[in-house]
Amino acid sequence: MREPEVERERYELVESPRYLFEADRRDFLRSFGTGLVVLLVAPKIDGQQESGRGAFGDRMPPQVSAWLRIDEAGAVTVFTGKTEIGQNIRTSLTQAVAEELRATVPSITLVMADTAKTPFDMGTFGSRTTPTMNVQLRKVAAAARQVLLDRAAKRWSVPVDAVTAGDGHVHGPSAQSIAFGELMKGEPFVTTITEATVTEAPKDWTVAGTPVAKINGRDFVTGRHRYTSDTRLDGMLHAKVVRPPAFGSTLVRVDTTAASAMPGVVAVHDGNFVGVTAPTPAQAAAAAAAVEAEWTDGPGASARTLFADLKEKTEGNGGAPFTTGSVDEALLKGAVRVDADYTVAYIAHSPLEPRAALADWKDRQLTVWTGSQRPFGVQQELMDAFHLPAERVRVIVPDTGSAYGGKHTGDAAIEAARLSRASGKPVKLTWTREEEFAWAYFRPAGVITIRAAADKAGTLTAWEYHNFNSGPAAIRTPYEVANQRIAFHPSRSPLRQGSYRGLAATANHFARESHMDDLAHALHQDRVEFRLRNIKDDRLAAVLNAAAHRIAWNGRTTVESSLSRRGMGIACGIEKGGYTATAVELDVDRAGAVALRKVVVAFECGAIVNPNGLHNQVEGSVVQGLGGALFEAIDFEAGKLTNGRFSQYRLPRFSDVPAIDVVLLDRRDIPSAGAGETPIVGIAPAIGNAIFAATGVRLRSMPLVPTGMPAATHQ
Repeated sequence: MREPEVERERYELVESPRYLFEADRRDFLRSFGTGLVVLLVAPKIDGQQESGRGAFGDRMPPQVSAWLRIDEAGAVTVFTGKTEIGQNIRTSLTQAVAEELRATVPSITLVMADTAKTPFDMGTFGSRTTPTMNVQLRKVAAAARQVLLDRAAKRWSVPVDAVTAGDGHVHGPSAQSIAFGELMKGEPFVTTITEATVTEAPKDWTVAGTPVAKINGRDFVTGRHRYTSDTRLDGMLHAKVVRPPAFGSTLVRVDTTAASAMPGVVAVHDGNFVGVTAPTPAQAAAAAAAVEAEWTDGPGASARTLFADLKEKTEGNGGAPFTTGSVDEALLKGAVRVDADYTVAYIAHSPLEPRAALADWKDRQLTVWTGSQRPFGVQQELMDAFHLPAERVRVIVPDTGSAYGGKHTGDAAIEAARLSRASGKPVKLTWTREEEFAWAYFRPAGVITIRAAADKAGTLTAWEYHNFNSGPAAIRTPYEVANQRIAFHPSRSPLRQGSYRGLAATANHFARESHMDDLAHALHQDRVEFRLRNIKDDRLAAVLNAAAHRIAWNGRTTVESSLSRRGMGIACGIEKGGYTATAVELDVDRAGAVALRKVVVAFECGAIVNPNGLHNQVEGSVVQGLGGALFEAIDFEAGKLTNGRFSQYRLPRFSDVPAIDVVLLDRRDIPSAGAGETPIVGIAPAIGNAIFAATGVRLRSMPLVPTGMPAATHQ
């Protein structure tokens, strides 16, 4: 087949988008949290959609009809731009609606992440779904309930305060009862949310705050549930993209003759992009292999020089340093002083489901099904790539097989759409595991330097902290220090990097909590007591005490036998409105192998919406955090990834996971915060501190023990 011509004036890939919202930047940063992010610049979008979505930067629409509908049978449909990526947010959002509407959980269905149906949403990230969308849907449901009460009261000619709602019905004073569906008869709610809209106080919750089982949970465990990669259309083709051999390589020459001659194959070449479509995945792979491509070598980045490069090749301005007091003077006067550098490697998101997209051009409309945390952001990327207005681009996000901050961008969506347009048929593209490792983005690597001092009583007197590249999330210390200098320094990263669960809060907690342990050790003080002495926040003190109590912390940190040495470590912190403390007990055997015996996590994020879901989030954070703490690290040489498959890249296994004891502190007097990220930040420093307690060796690099303890430390 002849290689199709590309209409460049209408169809052009955005090769290197800038990754930060300009519109409403302040609100965005507040909602997302600080840190390195991978997000697309998006100008205002004009016009309305059927969902009630307005301009790009609009706040959540106040019209109840944009969010909630009740049909004549009483079925409740709720619309939200949030995505279900394994965190089970569908269940807790359903609980929010059931609580305020007084409907049953089974009667409620969520339509999620569809740009043609749901109100605009910035994305599912930053642990913002619970503190923002849960609150929004509670207000929507409360406003809708009031409409139902008003209608029933009018029908029965009784005061509105004489009627109540429950179990999908409105009940009157004389045993009257009428179903929601009969009251609404499928009509839209003509009402809005206002500042006066009142929702139930958490102390009065009866559905929210309870362990409602996961919606459609049986489908997930039996394999019946379908994900993005399971999506199909009749007559669709399969796609494969020809990738460069190294990071930073550019295309010099390409010959698609052999691929185009294969039956049913269409080859596309445009700039640095080369891709093929074919009737089956195997044929697409064979066609891609038949493409002859010559690439430049690229800059030849190497993991061996990474940390020196990050510290030397700073660029831009990470913001004005936070400074109080006189740090240099306080450092000189401290009774004890500890200076140290810490490093954090790149790590991969390793989602169970690699990036996938199914694109279909029909009647000058583009529809893409893809796994993403940002359906409207992907829509904007497609609009930019193909010069289309919003009304001609629809993005649908089926439930996605995990993301962890790794699926903000629309890479696979754009690639599938390019190849669908060229072939004239629906095209499905699923990245291989190797592609997911090499061409997705990584959690940023970083270098952190700390100089700190304390007086003889154990009061912190000086704190100087510099983060190079990994990001400013949670960079400020939660401890009281009179003299501080804290700064973030962006660097030129040799690899593509972006959001990862917890952002840079994991790196910053690792460095800070390791350093706090060293200060306590230098003072010969108990590590819990030393932290408490410098904590003024009662919520942080509460989780620290809870974790210490549950693991039976008594100041004794080391037990030694002929076979191993046992240590106990602890760490705490604050991020995204959540408070966490992690305690670890582990063994280091005489060969240097580290084996975790027990992990305790105390966590408080305000009022708990679903204790089962929260418990799972905390456990999941710990398991994922074990990888980055112990052995996960991207290795690369001469600009090429050298461990880009599961057989080479070490992830946590069942045998790595110890008993995990989760202690949840439910604060019904405090608004709910998100919980998807914060519990991950404590596991690495707690492990590092436990290793130090067991061996006297301070490890300052994440991962801590990629191949076991250094040989010289465990003789």
